[in-house]
Amino acid sequence: MSRKFKVIFQPAGRRGEIEEGTTILKAAQLLGVDLEALCGDKKVCGKCKVRIEEGYFEKDNLESSMSHITPPEAGADELKHIKPEDGPGIRLACSCEIHGDLKVFVPERSRAGKQVVRKAAKELSIALDPAVKKYTLTLTPPTLHDMTTGDYERVVMEMEKDYGLKGLTFDYPVLLQLQDVLREGEWTITLTVWQDREIVKVEPGHVDVCYGLAVDVGTTTCVGYLCDLSTGKVINTESMMNPQVPYGEDVMSRITYAMSNPEGLKTMQDAIITGLNEIIDKVVNEVKKDGPNPGFAIDDLTIVFNTAMHHIFLGLNPVYIGRSPFIPAVQRSLDIKARDLGLRINPGSFIHVLPIEAGFVGADNVGVLIAQEQYFQDEMVLIIDIGTNGELLLGNRDRVCSTSCATGPAFEGAQIKFGMRAAPGAIEKVKIDPATKEPQYKVIGKADWHTHIEGKINAKGICGSAIIDVVAEMFKAGVIDKTGKFVMDCGSNRVRKDNAGKPEYVLAWADETSINQDITVTQGDVRALQLAKGALYTGTKLMMQKMGVTRLDRVELAGAFGSHIDREASLTLGMFPDVPIDKVVVVGNAAGDGARMALLNKSKRIEADERARWVNFVEIATEPAFEKEFMMAMHIPHMKDKFTNLKAWLEEQKAPIAASIKG
Repeated sequence: MSRKFKVIFQPAGRRGEIEEGTTILKAAQLLGVDLEALCGDKKVCGKCKVRIEEGYFEKDNLESSMSHITPPEAGADELKHIKPEDGPGIRLACSCEIHGDLKVFVPERSRAGKQVVRKAAKELSIALDPAVKKYTLTLTPPTLHDMTTGDYERVVMEMEKDYGLKGLTFDYPVLLQLQDVLREGEWTITLTVWQDREIVKVEPGHVDVCYGLAVDVGTTTCVGYLCDLSTGKVINTESMMNPQVPYGEDVMSRITYAMSNPEGLKTMQDAIITGLNEIIDKVVNEVKKDGPNPGFAIDDLTIVFNTAMHHIFLGLNPVYIGRSPFIPAVQRSLDIKARDLGLRINPGSFIHVLPIEAGFVGADNVGVLIAQEQYFQDEMVLIIDIGTNGELLLGNRDRVCSTSCATGPAFEGAQIKFGMRAAPGAIEKVKIDPATKEPQYKVIGKADWHTHIEGKINAKGICGSAIIDVVAEMFKAGVIDKTGKFVMDCGSNRVRKDNAGKPEYVLAWADETSINQDITVTQGDVRALQLAKGALYTGTKLMMQKMGVTRLDRVELAGAFGSHIDREASLTLGMFPDVPIDKVVVVGNAAGDGARMALLNKSKRIEADERARWVNFVEIATEPAFEKEFMMAMHIPHMKDKFTNLKAWLEEQKAPIAASIKG
């Protein structure tokens, strides 16, 4: 039998008995400690730094020692992330196996915190025709003179007579309740009917309100919109961090986790089901507090997500979408009983899973498509849904192309030295004075802009919107040039070299922060952002070439992250081809809007299936021009086709780009 050791995490105070050989990161997950783990246990992001406390702690009756964990291997990836300035006793939690009692301190910058999820619902203009409706019947009680018709048959005949619904069937567990419910309601009963075909709930008496839930599961965040299906109004909204984040920040990390751990797929599926049940419990709390399972008040649920999240949610092996030719298990929409997935809504109701388009263009992109309805427009529109993955739609009523590209690691902070999620303490907006190179910034949780002379404001790191802001501002202020290189003689003490001799820009001095370190933007950070924005620009450019399009009429920025990007900064960096700034519009959480539309109007579900097959998916990585276009897109804002020194510039960029990719 394996031994167990006592592990205590501070300052959270979480403790428990952990099996020998478990990593500190896994122990943190088991004990519910918020510890950053952006790369999914790959030892490449360096965000899960912890301090091993040494000595005997009498109060806890515990002796903690560095000797109680596996020592770092010579030349290990872990070592390059641990710097002298980190202090003694620092290790990466993902690299240390437990072989004795431990007290572990999680530094401020390594704490995940509660992400600020910004996916508010907007008003939708759509005809109400939900897939689920309620019908009330009042039946004549049977007598001894009417013994030849059963309760089932009475209900079905009256539904045809009163409402014209023919051939109705019962969900079997609902049928088992029918007799008691009819008599409890004194022969007045409310039936919940799915797609005018199946009775999925019976309730005594007259029940008016019918609730539905639209869910958007992102790689990083999840949000649920509770809707009144009789009015179309959003009654409540709840959001949370995707509970799969500890198993990998991006989709490939999670696919790898499923491949490398025998129970990996089930672990992640259970995590998202548990998380969605938490959303269900919270979202109905204000409207349905009675009964042991208030979530049973929800009679319908629609859900969107990217292809990897789709497969993990359904328990489908995601390994094949992670390998060429990236074929999904199923593309069409699905209707699955809630009880079969373990979701705590009405057990007989269906979960409607919207269709996916192709390998890495999922149901969330289909949600964007049916919400924005490019296929009804004359203008040439580019829609960018920027999340942990970037998904692009380009076209109009004649033709729409789609593609996906990896953008999230930089935008979400995994490849940024002081990057973090949008949690309290994160710098979210930045301005830099072109003359003095002095910054102003806003921190989540603080209302006002901040400058150094105003003192400590407890900044902890940089979130995605600020990463875009600061690099754009550095370019405009002359701190970096159009190739992304630092200009070391720009006349500011904020531009300096770190201990390794690499250039960086000090955004916040140590005395302004809660981590007691200077928060800096490094050359590596700039390169990582160039890679991310270059992927977006290249995807758009290659789709434009494929469609014979030379200009865009409008750009729509979707998604919680896209909705908080500064339009001027995005144009400065060249995240997409040039358009007038007034033609760059923010459309909010369009994927969630699409899920709500499918909830409120069943025709949208048919439209989603049809349009998902109509859209032309473009695999940009296999396009012959990809490498050239991508290298040109690394330029700030981007390189013109007629750039005279193209060959020389491309050669110059190969080394730093290769280093960024390797890092």
